[in-house]
Amino acid sequence: MKIIIKNVAILGLIGYTFLLAYWMIWGFGREPRSDYMYNIIPFSTISHFLQMDRLSGAKIINLAGNIGVFVPFGILIPLILKRGLIRSWILFLSGILILETTQLLTRRGSFDVDDFILNSVGFLIGYGLYKAVNYWAGRRGTRL
Repeated sequence: MKIIIKNVAILGLIGYTFLLAYWMIWGFGREPRSDYMYNIIPFSTISHFLQMDRLSGAKIINLAGNIGVFVPFGILIPLILKRGLIRSWILFLSGILILETTQLLTRRGSFDVDDFILNSVGFLIGYGLYKAVNYWAGRRGTRL
């Protein structure tokens, strides 16, 4: 049973990674811009989005999306690799670095340090869910 779960998780991780890469580089009508866009000041974009006088549905979707769509990585990476939080998170951040750099170089998005922060929150939520389910399964004698 464990090997089936692991194989399904591997397929899910690969498929979801490709889907997310598509969204981040080509999806939602992204066209190359004439200039490079980047933000290397932590919490700059987040605080700009959270200003109450300018809060909009699109900004909320952006913030929540940058968290929510990365929750599966916090579940799948440790499930597959059987590594702890730090090693799983480093692998995750390596993937985000590749995607963010690709967005910058193709000019189909921006390289934003706040994306690393928000994406990491999503990863950590997923990791917490993974640990909670694994704990619960362990109490029933069927650890993942």
